[in-house]
Amino acid sequence: MSCLGLGLVLLPGRPAGEHAPLVATFSIVGYDSETGELGVAVQSKFPNVRPIVPWAQAGVGAVATQSYAELDYALKGLALMANGATAEEALRIVLREDAGRELRQVGIVDAQGNAASWTGTACFPWAGGRVGQQEGNAKAATPGMVVTGYGYTAQGNILVSEETVVAMARAFEATQGPLAERLLAALKAGQEAGGDRRGQQSAALLVVRKGAGYDGLDNYIDLSVYDHPRPIEELMRLYELNKLYFSPGRPEDLIPVTPEIARELQQIWKERGFYDGPVNGVVDATFQRILIDFMGWENYDMRIPAVEAVNLAAGDTLKIDRVMLEHIRQVHREGRWIPR
Repeated sequence: MSCLGLGLVLLPGRPAGEHAPLVATFSIVGYDSETGELGVAVQSKFPNVRPIVPWAQAGVGAVATQSYAELDYALKGLALMANGATAEEALRIVLREDAGRELRQVGIVDAQGNAASWTGTACFPWAGGRVGQQEGNAKAATPGMVVTGYGYTAQGNILVSEETVVAMARAFEATQGPLAERLLAALKAGQEAGGDRRGQQSAALLVVRKGAGYDGLDNYIDLSVYDHPRPIEELMRLYELNKLYFSPGRPEDLIPVTPEIARELQQIWKERGFYDGPVNGVVDATFQRILIDFMGWENYDMRIPAVEAVNLAAGDTLKIDRVMLEHIRQVHREGRWIPR
C-alpha cells in the first residue's frame, strides 16, 4: 500500500484509477427522538465536503463516511437500513465487503436512534470517536472496533487530539433545542478543542425529516460551505439565513405593525422603488397587500401566510415577524436590495 500526492492512496485489489479521496475531518451524526429528525454536521480540511461525507434519508438513517471516504457506506448503508437493518448491522455488512476497511472512518445512526461507529487502524492519527449511550457517558470508539450506542456518534481523523471528539459529545448532550442547533454546537466545540490539525476549509449541515422542507422536501436543512477560512462560523451564519427564508417563523416573534413601523416600511418601499404612495403609517388592506407583495419579492415566502391570515375588516391586528423586520432593515441599510 502506498500513499500518493493529492491525498490519494492505492487500495489493495483496486485499479490505480479507483482512488478514494482523503477526507480528513470531524463530524457528528445525530438523531432527535421527539421529531424523528436525522442529520450530519461536518468540517473538513478538504474542499466541498458536502457531496462526500454527509448522507441522510428521512425515516431511514444518516451516515458520515470519511478518512479515505467510501460512498458505499452511505449508499449501501442507507439501502440496508431502509430494508430493516440496524445501524450496526448495516455497518458490519459494508465493512465485510470492503478490502480497504482499515482506511475508513464511518458514523451511522438509524431511524430508531441506534448508533454505530468505525475507525480503521490505518486512519491518520489522531483518529477515533465517541458514541452516545442511553445511560451513562459516551463510549470511546477506538480504531479497529465497531462501537455501538444510541442517539449520536462523533468521529474524526487527523485531529489535534482526542479532546475534539470529547468536546463534541459533551456539547451535543448539553445543548437544548432543534437537532440542527445541537449538531452545530458540537461542531463548534470540536473546532474550539483543536479540530483538524491541518486546519479548516469546508463544512456542511444536513438534516432530514419527512416532508419538513420547502414544498414538502425531506431535506429540511441542507447547507454547504465550499471553501472558507472559518467554515464553521460561515455555516452557522447560513443556518440563521436558512431559518429566515425556509421556516414559517415562531408565533412569539410576531409583533403588531404600529404606525411607526408602517411609516418605516413605507419609506423603505419608496426608496426601493416598490411604492409610490404616501408615508402616512396607515395600516389598511392596501398596506397589507403591499407588504405581502414585498415579502414575496424579497423571498420571505414562508412567512407570508401569517400576514395573509389577518382579517383587518374583522378587527384583527396586522403583525409582522420581528426577525424578518430586522433583516429588512439590515438589507436596506447595507443597500443589498433587489431592484424592481
